[in-house]
Amino acid sequence: MLQPGAKVQRAIIVGEGVAGPVAALALQKAGISATIYEGYATTADGLGGTLMIAPNGLSALGIVGVDLDGVGQPIQRMIMADHTGKQLAEFPGLPNLPPSQVMWRSQLYRALHERIAAAGIAVEYNKRIVRVHETPTGVTAHFEDGTSATGDILIGADGIRSRVRTLIDPAAPSPKYVGFLGFGGLATGSAVRGKLDAMNFVFGRRAFLGYWTQADGSTIWFSSLPHPEPLTLTQARAIPATDWLQQLRTLYAGDCPGQDLLEHTTADRLLTVGAGEILPRVPRWHRGRMVLVGDAALAPSSSSGQGASLAIESAIELARCLRDVPDVSNAFVAYERMRRPRVEKVAAQAAKQNSNKAAGPMMKAVLSVLMPIAMKTFMRPEKMFGWVHNYRIDWKETVTT
Repeated sequence: MLQPGAKVQRAIIVGEGVAGPVAALALQKAGISATIYEGYATTADGLGGTLMIAPNGLSALGIVGVDLDGVGQPIQRMIMADHTGKQLAEFPGLPNLPPSQVMWRSQLYRALHERIAAAGIAVEYNKRIVRVHETPTGVTAHFEDGTSATGDILIGADGIRSRVRTLIDPAAPSPKYVGFLGFGGLATGSAVRGKLDAMNFVFGRRAFLGYWTQADGSTIWFSSLPHPEPLTLTQARAIPATDWLQQLRTLYAGDCPGQDLLEHTTADRLLTVGAGEILPRVPRWHRGRMVLVGDAALAPSSSSGQGASLAIESAIELARCLRDVPDVSNAFVAYERMRRPRVEKVAAQAAKQNSNKAAGPMMKAVLSVLMPIAMKTFMRPEKMFGWVHNYRIDWKETVTT
């Protein structure tokens, strides 16, 4: 451990996804230098599916100088429908909040990396961490290529399959497969014309589907294909896109608008995302000089719409704790106490939404009847989403133990 009162001056960050760059920027703002070490040999620019940054995530990004205005597409409302096209519910955006931004992951990646480049934060690639060595004065990360790096602390921002998580706790849980493979695509020339400011969720007869319409009339969609066993991304992409497209067309046959969207999606416009996974509760977020952030600590279902936003929040809150709490152990404890209740509550809510997506025909018929009634009574947007979207970080506020 650092001597009581000693300030953290240098951090090793493992992982350059979303949480890693945000953590580096926030630490720099707190007066702590950081270098990012990425296990892959190249950048992730141009890779990945779609994601949404909610108002709370946009606000947090503003703290570290990342502006997403003009990046992606603003979403003011969410619309739920059944397989016949009947609208079940519409959730408008919360008053006095900016719209969420939906975008390709590569767009967020590019915005973050332009910002860290401007801030002079270094990223080193092909640095796959294999072990660590802690001393009374620091921590050293040893990489697969034989090199090493030393700092005061090590932050694991290396995603749902985090190696740092297992270094902290060899008994840490692994990701859990949720029974479906994720796909997305771009449909052109279809008859589907959704509202440009709306995200649409459809409870199909056999599977769930989401989509939004772009200004040029094309539609980006995402879906969950039930599959008995998980496939790695490499395994899934080894299967021809034409084969997956045929399976998806069969899955959504007779569904509105799923059938139309799939018929107007070509194989070269199909994106294979891979196995849907969640991370069971991680008992230990930190040990000694190591700590987890983002999906390495908690990866909620994509149903939450909060995965990236929560990772961004956590990275900034960790920097605040390290800035204000001199002892590393106490700073990590303060960070976990600050973040765990919120992120686990969001994850629990997303798990309930997953249950609705996977509901059988009988339950979907019941939802079709009850949803409009619920919208008029207890399913108020302020109650359902207000506590999530209104969350704001006060960077100037001092963190106390």
